Amino acid sequence: MRSPVRALITGVAGFASGHLAEHLRSATPWEVWGNVIGPHDIRLVVPGVQAVVADLRGPKAAHDLVARARPDFVFHLAAQAFVPQSWADPWDTYETNLRSQINLFEAILAHRPSARVLVVGSNEEYGLVTSAHLPLREDSPLRPDSPYGVSKIAQDFIGLQYALSRELAAVRVRPFNHIGPRQSQKFVASAFAQQIAAVEAGLQPPVVKVGNLAAQRDFTDVRDMVRAYRLAVELGEVGEVYNIGTGTPRSIHHLLDVLLGFSAASIRVEVDPERLNMRPTDNPIAYCDASKFAARTGWAPTIPFEQTLRDVLDDWRKRIREPA
Repeated sequence: MRSPVRALITGVAGFASGHLAEHLRSATPWEVWGNVIGPHDIRLVVPGVQAVVADLRGPKAAHDLVARARPDFVFHLAAQAFVPQSWADPWDTYETNLRSQINLFEAILAHRPSARVLVVGSNEEYGLVTSAHLPLREDSPLRPDSPYGVSKIAQDFIGLQYALSRELAAVRVRPFNHIGPRQSQKFVASAFAQQIAAVEAGLQPPVVKVGNLAAQRDFTDVRDMVRAYRLAVELGEVGEVYNIGTGTPRSIHHLLDVLLGFSAASIRVEVDPERLNMRPTDNPIAYCDASKFAARTGWAPTIPFEQTLRDVLDDWRKRIREPA
């Protein structure tokens, strides 16, 4: 009897990785495995996932994980993913994001060289862009303006290098901003939703504190994004890179207005200098051309922006009402 197909998700207790685990569990017959960095994170893992404690910054941990999971597909999502943190401690971001990926790749080549691997980059690779380069294509200039952006370029090109020189079946993606339920309040949509839900529950004054509302970003529902990840690893061309996003820029101001429109509470908006100054630079607008990925896989986003934001707010209402 043929063994079941196995998928390995690194950093499986994270935001996008948790949604990916749910998607794979519901949409495929695959066995789903994943690593967490410490035993305290196992409680965050989606039920039915085989969770292994393994810090990928250690070569032995990476080898042990891959030897045990023996995956057919690897989704490499483990990373330090908060841009402001990369300025606070650049080396931690570089070490976490680069060492972990190299250790993982070496382990795959040693134990499961036929596996197909998804390398998850970021729209932050494009950094500061000009209007002449919009919408951003895969061949647009890479002008990173944060240590995080530099680390994601390095991950992206390490994926290319291993595909070209080591015959690793790596497919690279550059996802643009993705939002949805269960995201940390460090990120903008969740930060606003958490504050609105706290106001509704009487836990804070009727004020939402904000940073730069003028920036425009390409927001995709995380549930659409993880579906794209599965299609990328199954159908993407080895060594190629693909943008993933809606192609529609929306301002942070609009995002906030939509969230406020879902609440009956009277809430005022107040600029918080600390939030305003979290980033030394802040790109005014970024959105992508994802036609290359759509042509290869048939993917298109299906969840409306307003539904995503309603789900984010409802998730925070539940978190506040039923704290873990």
